[in-house]
Amino acid sequence: MSQQNVERLRLGYRHVNRTGQMIPAEFAQPDFIWDTTTFRGVMLIERCIGVDQANQWLARWTEPFNDWSIEVEEIIDAGDQLVAIVNQRGTARHGGPEVEMRLAQVWTFRDGLAARMEMYADKAEALEAVGLRE
Repeated sequence: MSQQNVERLRLGYRHVNRTGQMIPAEFAQPDFIWDTTTFRGVMLIERCIGVDQANQWLARWTEPFNDWSIEVEEIIDAGDQLVAIVNQRGTARHGGPEVEMRLAQVWTFRDGLAARMEMYADKAEALEAVGLRE
C-alpha cells in the first residue's frame, strides 16, 4: 500500500504543475485537511477542509507568480505517512528575480487516499512530526 501512496503523491505533484490545482479530488478523502498552521513563518496560515478549500489556498499562494511550479526532491516513506521534500519556484508577476523555497510536507493516507497534508519549514521538523530523524 505504501508504494501506491508514493505513486499517487507523485501523480498529485504532476497534476499541480499541469493544472495549478491541488491533488485531484479522486485521490483525496472527502474530509481531506490541508494544514499550514504547522509551517512557521508562512503568511497564509490556514486549515482547509476539502480539496476545494485547499485549491483556494493554493490559488492565493501562487497568485503573485507568473510561472510557479513545485518539484519533488525526495519522498520518505513512513508507512501511512509520507514526507515530501519539495522546491517551489516562480517569477514574480510584477517583475523581479526568480524566487525559490524549499519546504517539507507530511502527507497522511487513509484507505489509499490522501487524508491530510501538513506543511513544515524544513525537513527536520517534518521528520520529527512522523517520529523520524535525519
